[in-house]
Amino acid sequence: MYEHIGTAFERRVDGEVLRVEPSGANAVRVRAAADAIDSEPFWALEPPAETPEAAVTIRQDGTARLTNGRITVEADAAGRLRFLRTVDGGELLADKRPYMWHPGPRVHAALGDGGYHLEQIFEAYDGERIYGLGQHLHGRFDQKGCVIDLEQGNTRVAIPFLYSSRGYGLLWNNPAIGRVELGADATRWVAERARQVDYWITAGDTPAQVMAAYADATGHTPLLPEWASGFWQSKLRYRTQDELLAVAREYKRRGLPLSVIVCDFFHWPKMGDWDFDRRDWPDPAAMVEELDALGVKLAVSVWPTVDPDSTSHEPLRAIGGLVRDGHGGLVRQPWPAHGDDGYVPMAYFDATDPAARRYLWDRLRANYLDLGVAAFWLDACEPDLAPEPARRAVYAAGPGTQVGNAYGLFQARAVAEGLAEAGHERPLSLIRSAWAGSQRYGAALWSGDIEATFASLATQIRAGLNVAMSGIPWWNTDIGGFQGGDPQDPAYREVLIRWFQYGTFSPIMRLHGDREPRQPFTATMSGGPNEVWSYGEQAYPILREHLLLRERLRPYLHQLAQAAHDTGAPVMRPLLFGFPADSGSWDVDDQFLLGPDLLVAPVAEPGARERPVYLPRHEAGWIDAATGAVRRGGETVNAAAPLERIPVFVREGSPMADTRFYQS
Repeated sequence: MYEHIGTAFERRVDGEVLRVEPSGANAVRVRAAADAIDSEPFWALEPPAETPEAAVTIRQDGTARLTNGRITVEADAAGRLRFLRTVDGGELLADKRPYMWHPGPRVHAALGDGGYHLEQIFEAYDGERIYGLGQHLHGRFDQKGCVIDLEQGNTRVAIPFLYSSRGYGLLWNNPAIGRVELGADATRWVAERARQVDYWITAGDTPAQVMAAYADATGHTPLLPEWASGFWQSKLRYRTQDELLAVAREYKRRGLPLSVIVCDFFHWPKMGDWDFDRRDWPDPAAMVEELDALGVKLAVSVWPTVDPDSTSHEPLRAIGGLVRDGHGGLVRQPWPAHGDDGYVPMAYFDATDPAARRYLWDRLRANYLDLGVAAFWLDACEPDLAPEPARRAVYAAGPGTQVGNAYGLFQARAVAEGLAEAGHERPLSLIRSAWAGSQRYGAALWSGDIEATFASLATQIRAGLNVAMSGIPWWNTDIGGFQGGDPQDPAYREVLIRWFQYGTFSPIMRLHGDREPRQPFTATMSGGPNEVWSYGEQAYPILREHLLLRERLRPYLHQLAQAAHDTGAPVMRPLLFGFPADSGSWDVDDQFLLGPDLLVAPVAEPGARERPVYLPRHEAGWIDAATGAVRRGGETVNAAAPLERIPVFVREGSPMADTRFYQS
């Protein structure tokens, strides 16, 4: 029934081939297909290191066993798999026991075009908690009981990796559109169209062990560039070179730290030109030179849309580098264009095509990098298509329903590989979409066009914790939210202040948004003011204080960047990551750790001037960063939260205990 092949075992029966093999230390990869298993592509996985210590046993009773470090797989005679802790045989996860006449834990339903509708069904466990799976706006940290759509969209990032409180991590290594159902009776992974079931699973005694194994399997994030840890200034949008430079000069005049300023969309003549429009940006080289003298990096927006009249449309079409439509022609969607054209149906660059990626990078290098711009904002790279054309899309890598979720990963790859070729060893791209493995290409994910409310802020806190448990160390939000917010409204100013405080302790600190008065979505739009001096006399000193605090935190952030690079440890961490033995830490979803030493409790309610804070059990204690008072761990305290600051505690005995956080 089972065959021992190298360090793997296979089972071949009518209607299915099943292969189980070691995949890095303490992990296994499972693939199953109706006919034959594809050896390529690896998708999110990097080719694993050799695992000579893995042991396979084929038994006379028709069962098999594979042991690889901390994880053991038992396969019964019917092809049902159980994943166990090697040390004690405890069950981590198992295929669902089939009901009478049920097809079994794996479903391969032929679609008639060479593809399959796939399902993988596992047992469910009472008390299990599930984290990760990317970024979703359901407002929950523990996602047990949710149905999570595996489909990219603005504000929705599908990363099919989860961490279970039972001590395992599982990657659904399949970029197909689908879903995962985290039910009380079963966990079901679904791919609308694919060739084979493909997943990777690892075991760990702690969340840190699981996340380290995941980083080894899917790639480690590059080291953070020095400039990226500071404050990023952005708005929708600076329309001209003079306007952008005036803002950078004003930060310098006021003595305010500024690391990055962003040149947003429609700075180009045509979408797909990937170049400055010289009518509004007459001398970008001089602009970059002046910004460099101010100690400021310029980041530029890059969209995947291609105007039919752009300089890139015909060259890309000639090499097959535009996304095709399964109904014929090219996938197109209307977007604003300069001039009198209004909305124009735009094509899409095919990020899955190596020649198209090469073409894109050649344009970015010639029009931006050669001027000194090495920071790219990869916007709308889900790609931002309506659901129906997204399903009709045909990429070089396959149909949209089969491969579309990986588009953002390939676009980040284009930039990372281009920067590496040009000698930049620390690529970083601000990006609105990501998939498993995006971290290895320097993806700095942000949460998209979110609402500018306290409720939205509360949702972001939990979403960010799940991104941390999805293997993406660098994550951020538009401080203040994106959709609206009136700088003259006292109620919104409070939202902005509280969000700015949260952003100070976020992995990336970036102020952005489409502020009032908002305008229709056109190529000439420019939102309201969004600089730190835009929010009145009460807010300004608070925001200034937090800018200076961020500067003091930057050396610590680069220590965390080294740890993320080396071990896969997230920069922003749920309490359960740092204190898994403390049961109380598993119940907290509105606080986070910034590295091992700082505990941050954001304020996400209007008018709140105090809030409860859980302090995890720690052998020493926790220092209140505002007062210096020491509190013991394992208890909830009622912490002061005046408008000027949010509660922050420092692990007693850590190097950060000597840091000056607040002036008063």
